[in-house]
Amino acid sequence: MLADSPDPKVILMATGSEIYLCVEAYELLAKEGIAARVVSMPCWELFEHQSPEYRESVLPASITARVSVEQGSTFGWARYTGFKGTNIGMKTFGASAPLKELQKKFGFTAARIVEEAKKIL
Repeated sequence: MLADSPDPKVILMATGSEIYLCVEAYELLAKEGIAARVVSMPCWELFEHQSPEYRESVLPASITARVSVEQGSTFGWARYTGFKGTNIGMKTFGASAPLKELQKKFGFTAARIVEEAKKIL
């Protein structure tokens, strides 16, 4: 957990370079009074090897509002976001342009993460 709130209502997850977007979204949500948690998931396999108690402490079953952010494929994230969560990621082939332009074009922004979090809350 990189950022946490007392009694979080939504969990924001990413694997690496996207984590800063989740932290920015966390800060925006906090300004609106929405408690969130940011979870860095650099390796699903290592996470799965942890005890059930640890996994539950990081991703409590009681928090079903979850957003994953992956600038690659969303494949596999549903395991952690569940039926009520949402996965922000590529659903098409990429494009060629400067990174910031592509992030905006494909919705990899803190504002989009906040928007998706509010939808599922």
